[in-house]
Amino acid sequence: MKMANSSIIPIKFLILVALANICVSQDFDFFYFVQQWPGSSCDTKQGCCFPQTGKPASNFTVHGLWPNFNNGSFPSNCKSVENSFDESKMSDIVPRAETSWAAFSCPSKKKTNSTNSDNMKLWKHEWDKHGTCSHSVLHQHAYFDFTLNLKDHIDLLQILLNNGIKPDGKNYSVEKIRQVIKEATGFEAGIRCNTDASGNSQLNEIVLCVDKSAASRSFIECPILPDANCPDNVEFPIF
Repeated sequence: MKMANSSIIPIKFLILVALANICVSQDFDFFYFVQQWPGSSCDTKQGCCFPQTGKPASNFTVHGLWPNFNNGSFPSNCKSVENSFDESKMSDIVPRAETSWAAFSCPSKKKTNSTNSDNMKLWKHEWDKHGTCSHSVLHQHAYFDFTLNLKDHIDLLQILLNNGIKPDGKNYSVEKIRQVIKEATGFEAGIRCNTDASGNSQLNEIVLCVDKSAASRSFIECPILPDANCPDNVEFPIF
């Protein structure tokens, strides 16, 4: 009887671990859908690199789709054997992602002689850190497909252009940027800034929120906006 009882303990432990992994992947309240302006990555002190496919079009690109909690914190790295990144599942996604979800980080000179950014490395990072925490709602292929569909649905650059806000190196009102996006989409956007090599604040990221159900085009009002780090007026750099 003692042997039987002791054999039950590991089984119970494995069940608890499995349940914990499921809970981690389900336990979030909404998504941040983050788009970035590539010109604001490239004119920093660090600079940028382009993928082997060449310089992407002058348009906002996806940074990521990030599960978040209503209190402003977020889950991350909910990796398990069941949701590890599988490059083969990206095959039909790659052509769209190369255009709309491009990498701009330069490779480490210690590891490679290449001067190109690595799209697949970026996609793996986004899945491992953020996508795995939504695995109960979106498996890997669905995660990337859904995110790219969100990008296609709302054309941020066109919204700004229609209102005289252009990537021409001039300064624009952050409040005006926020206002025109709300008028076009119906939702308040988070605006994030960084600084160029000269220390000037510039438009870097625009954040919209998405319902955790990941239903088609399920934009929602943000339960909490990301921390604002922009002055009243920011540069919209050329790319």
